[in-house]
Amino acid sequence: MWSLNRRQFLAAAAAFSRSPAASPQHRLPATDDHYRKVRGYVEDVPVPEYRWASSRAYEAFRDIKFGVRIHWGIYSIQALPGESWPFLTMSWPERQRYQERYRKWNPTGFDAAGWMNLFADAGMKMFAFTTKHHDGFSLFDTKTRVLRRANYLAPGGPAMEPCNLSYSIMETPFRRDVVGELVSEARKRGIKIDFYFSHPDWYDADFRPYNDHPLQTPSSPELDDARKRMGNLLVMTPDPSPAEVDRMMARHRRQLEELLTNYGPIDMVCLDQWLGPAVWPRLRETILRLRQLQPDVMLRARGIGNYGDYYTPEGFTPGDKENTDVPWFVIHSLGDSFSYDANDHYKGASWIVHSLVDAVAKGGNFMVGVGPDGDGRFHPTAVAQLREAGAWLRVNGEGIYSTRPREGSLWKQGDGIRFTRSKDGRFIFAFLLVWPGARVQLPGVRPRPGSEVRMLGYPAPLTWTADPAAGLIIQMPGPLQDEAKRPCRSAWTLRIAAA
Repeated sequence: MWSLNRRQFLAAAAAFSRSPAASPQHRLPATDDHYRKVRGYVEDVPVPEYRWASSRAYEAFRDIKFGVRIHWGIYSIQALPGESWPFLTMSWPERQRYQERYRKWNPTGFDAAGWMNLFADAGMKMFAFTTKHHDGFSLFDTKTRVLRRANYLAPGGPAMEPCNLSYSIMETPFRRDVVGELVSEARKRGIKIDFYFSHPDWYDADFRPYNDHPLQTPSSPELDDARKRMGNLLVMTPDPSPAEVDRMMARHRRQLEELLTNYGPIDMVCLDQWLGPAVWPRLRETILRLRQLQPDVMLRARGIGNYGDYYTPEGFTPGDKENTDVPWFVIHSLGDSFSYDANDHYKGASWIVHSLVDAVAKGGNFMVGVGPDGDGRFHPTAVAQLREAGAWLRVNGEGIYSTRPREGSLWKQGDGIRFTRSKDGRFIFAFLLVWPGARVQLPGVRPRPGSEVRMLGYPAPLTWTADPAAGLIIQMPGPLQDEAKRPCRSAWTLRIAAA
């Protein structure tokens, strides 16, 4: 049983502060924002019985290169940009309507096969799906139950009330386990599976006050204080009892167990946010349990610090190769929001291609975020841009998939050229992000004597010379000076046999 008083909180924090330094073999970068949130209480060196996923799983993760993040949930019905975050700034009547909206949700446009056909056509090798976002609504057939929730229209103001429901897609008129359908269709196409799962749950009152929970408590400053951010929408409730904390952690664990036992082998679990120091020992036991269930599942580091297998720069690509061996996956929305917005501004296929090339050249992966509308359909502009990126990959994918970065600073040449190499080191791939004109010069590349230099998608070898001082000089054929005759748009890939 866990009491939540200040004395025990401080004692737990002091114990964790005495943890040894991080292992140099597995260390999240100090710049990772979510690592900084938990490093004060999550020990850098995991407990002896913990094991990360195997080297084989890490290798497979690094081979992926390109994937998609899908945000879909109750917020999609209203086309709310920002996923479920706007819930925190809604009035009491708006919150109550939001919580009740699932009762009429019937997304008949949802087509798991159609989604996966789109992702395959876009060249994506994995998909991440929001099984449960912060608002607590589950998109899978969970057997867990919510027993207390907020009633924002209670007499006298918002208050907690008893309930008994799963608060899931199975309690809507739709009544279909969309997670199960997506997994089935992904496996048919060889697309890897990533389950997004939010640690906090704003619907279940047992999860108060963690991580911006709408129901705050007197102990919030010692647990995960969000009271100042709530402003005049602050709802104060009693501290959770030991029994409520027990229920919270049991339900949290049981839902993750469901995801890792009901759908076969899962490649990744994309954890999000955190739960705070008072319950970290229990969350650690949950992570150990997940390792027992699926030893090779790759766990995102959010909320679990250095226990995570990978981390995710969000909304940006690191400016350089990171000083860590922990693999990473950039997450960046195609529009202004990860969730559906009918008036969103999509960044374009060239942005996808350039972002992907940049991340892969630095040794990472790139995941583009899109969300369908409340009926389950993606915006036509987003679809067109994803398909255009897929067309580019069908020409240039050899230089992207299963490649590795060049050593040191050789991953780039100025702002307009990026490099990768084949895993066996036989080939170097040079990506021209800007058309070079009549020739391109690559000082840091030495081709194998007598070998061919090719532009992927162009039928003939290119003329080249090598100079000890100037490096490799490649002539661009006359026909390629006509944009219409180039093998693709956005970027062009040179394949060079390495000396």
